[in-house]
Amino acid sequence: MKDDVWKRDEIASPCVKLCVVHPEARICVGCLRSIDEITQWSKLGHEARAAVMAELPGRAHLLAKRRGGRMARLER
Repeated sequence: MKDDVWKRDEIASPCVKLCVVHPEARICVGCLRSIDEITQWSKLGHEARAAVMAELPGRAHLLAKRRGGRMARLER
């Protein structure tokens, strides 16, 4: 019963500790959140966090394009 006090009913951060902001997309390559979303996360309510989490899968395509590597050489 005592441990119930420390349990929160909130959406956990999607952070995966790979904190690098993509220079063009301006989102974190680890969690796909914007800088504003990352800095405001602790202040966001349940609904706002849920909205951010719902948008994240749709952002993955922003980082999918590779600029080099084997595929770039084969396309020439």
